[in-house]
Amino acid sequence: MTDSHAHLDACEEPAGALVERARAAGVTRIVTIGTGIESCRAALEIVDEHDGVFAALGIDPHQAATPEVGRLAELRELLAHPKAVAVGETGLDTVRRYATPLEQRRLFDAQLELADELSLPVVVHSREAAKETADALETFPGTVILHCFSSPDLLPAAVERRYYVSFAGNVTYPKAPELREAAKVVPADRILVETDSPYLSPQPVRGWSNEPAHVVHTVAALADVRSEEPGVLAARTHENANAAFALS
Repeated sequence: MTDSHAHLDACEEPAGALVERARAAGVTRIVTIGTGIESCRAALEIVDEHDGVFAALGIDPHQAATPEVGRLAELRELLAHPKAVAVGETGLDTVRRYATPLEQRRLFDAQLELADELSLPVVVHSREAAKETADALETFPGTVILHCFSSPDLLPAAVERRYYVSFAGNVTYPKAPELREAAKVVPADRILVETDSPYLSPQPVRGWSNEPAHVVHTVAALADVRSEEPGVLAARTHENANAAFALS
């Protein structure tokens, strides 16, 4: 199983303990996420210490009005690391307005250009910005991974354009039937699972800090709504992660 999106540098417990428990739960691979330059450096320290852990490195939209936007050259250098497998997370967010839509779009566009230049996939954060995200991605030629999918309005474009759609613990919440409906529609070869650790713990462990081992609960919920066996879906999402991040 692959947890395709976790913030190991933001978890309270040491990464080693989290990785060990993940392996015991059958999670053999984790993509940890950098959300700014120092977070990216921390992510690379983690991947250097643990087999089966890879990194996606980016500057998230919440920092689009900060000095981080002037550090794209540093980001490019960090992406040369052999275990850096994607650019991101990056994207657009109209809920937490730490930056204006224009500032967010400029940063998003710059990272899309970087992903294209380096032939890397892009991990996209989109929160209540479905049209804006679809517009920004319209001409991007590379692989797109929609992380923590929560925008049903973005689903038609995602399916048509063959984006990867990654579901997190919020798909298990009782008040999220629209996400479970979306999960039924995503093609079998485009669905991913993630924890977004330490955030969004799945319903069976809600109230606890999230961690990669908990992705099994999200797999179970997705398998139920898709009328599939959990083991089959776990294996398929693992293979999809191979393709999305060019892993072996």
